[in-house]
Amino acid sequence: MSDRETVALLGAGSTMGFPMARNIARAGIPVRAWNRTAEKARPLTEDGVEVLDDPREAATGAIMIVTMLRDADAVIGAMDGEYGAFSAPQAPAMWVQMSTVGERGTERCAQLADERGISFVDAPVLGTKQPAQEGKLVVLASGPEELRERLTPIFDAVGQRTMWLGEAGAGTRLKLAVNLWVLQVTEGVAEAVAFTEGLGLDAGLLFEALTGGPLDMPYFQFKGKAIRERNFEPMFSLALAAKDAALMAEAATNRGLDLPLLETIRDRLAQGAREHGEKDMSATYLTSAPG
Repeated sequence: MSDRETVALLGAGSTMGFPMARNIARAGIPVRAWNRTAEKARPLTEDGVEVLDDPREAATGAIMIVTMLRDADAVIGAMDGEYGAFSAPQAPAMWVQMSTVGERGTERCAQLADERGISFVDAPVLGTKQPAQEGKLVVLASGPEELRERLTPIFDAVGQRTMWLGEAGAGTRLKLAVNLWVLQVTEGVAEAVAFTEGLGLDAGLLFEALTGGPLDMPYFQFKGKAIRERNFEPMFSLALAAKDAALMAEAATNRGLDLPLLETIRDRLAQGAREHGEKDMSATYLTSAPG
C-alpha cells in the first residue's frame, strides 16, 4: 500500500472503530473517518485523522473503504444511502467489510460491491475493546487473493494476526462459529456465578476451586471477575452480543442444524438486552442473579 493511498473508515466512533482508525493512522496510513455521532470520532483528529460529516465526504479521495458499523442495514446505508460512500465523485476501488453482519448481510454487501464494480473483502475481527485499543485483534480475512499484500499494512495495524480463509464469506462464517463459543462461555460463567450465589456461597470459591485446573481458562476468570465486582463497563455490549446470537441462530436454521443451546442463549441474551443492552455482555448475569 503506497503512502498516497487513503483509507476511509466508516463507524469511526464505535467501540471497535475508534481504536482501529487510530491504530491505522498511527501506522502512517492516511485516514478519513465518519461516524453517525461525529463527536465520538472527533478526538481522532489528534492523530491526524480527518473526521468528515458524511460517508460521501469520507470516501472522497480514498482508495479503500473500511466499514465497522452495528449491523448490515447500517453498513449498507453508509455505503449506498443518499450521502453514502458510493456517491463520492470517484468510488474507492476496495471495500473491506469488518463489521459482524452475518451470512445474509455479507451476501448483501458482496452483491452491492459487485454491482458497483469494486473489490470486496469480508474481514470481521475477533476481540473486544481492549484488544482493539492495543492493536491485537485477529482478522478473519476472505476475498480476492491478489489484494492480500495490499491489505497487509491495514490488518497489521489493527491486529496481531490475520487468517486468510478463501473466498469472501468464509471470514463471516468463522466469526459466527467463534462467537458461538464466546457466548456459550459468557452465559456459562454468568449462570455458574448466579447458581453459586443462589446456593448461599461466595462466588469466589467457584473460581478458587477451578483455578489452575483443566477446566480453568483466562476468559472464565476475566468475565467472572467482572461479574463478581459488578463491573459491567462495556468491552462488548450485551445488545451487540444478542444481535450476534440472532445471526448465529439464523445461520443454523438456514442449514437445518439443531442447536438448542444456541437458541436458548439467543433468547436469554435478547431478554437481558432489553434492560441492560448498553452494559457489557457479562451483564447477562443480571437476568439470572439471585433476588
